[in-house]
Amino acid sequence: MLLMYIFCSCKNDVNKESVKLETNDIAYASFGDKITISGAISASEMAEQLNDMKIDDTLKTKVVAKINDVCSNKGCWMKLDLGHDQEMMVRFKDYGFFVPLDASGDAIINGKAYVSETSIEELRHYAKDAGKSLDDIEKIKKPQRTFSFEANGVLLKK
Repeated sequence: MLLMYIFCSCKNDVNKESVKLETNDIAYASFGDKITISGAISASEMAEQLNDMKIDDTLKTKVVAKINDVCSNKGCWMKLDLGHDQEMMVRFKDYGFFVPLDASGDAIINGKAYVSETSIEELRHYAKDAGKSLDDIEKIKKPQRTFSFEANGVLLKK
């Protein structure tokens, strides 16, 4: 019983805490698995690779991109700007961690990029989470080819 308590307590601490990392005099808050900035590709490089992928293709990678939007309910997803009016939907592996509701600026994410098709129901759910109007939500009438990412670790500039 004591071991179970210790395990659960540690798991919760890891998922909720952000840790400062100092890299090139820039402080980062870390969420999920501990990652570094090393080897991250740009948003435009990620867009090029995703544009060449088919639905259900995957790619393990690390990306740096500007945050466009964050789930306003609990920080359980974010959208990153890939340039040229393209975005990438980022979810967090096993809902094991979340990012701050006010997260902004650049994010560095590590994990798996993939192309999927997002259903009308899911698109409407995300629009609601993002605080869109009922009129905007009802305008969603067709599924969308979506650039997605399952992050196991995230760094946010402090």
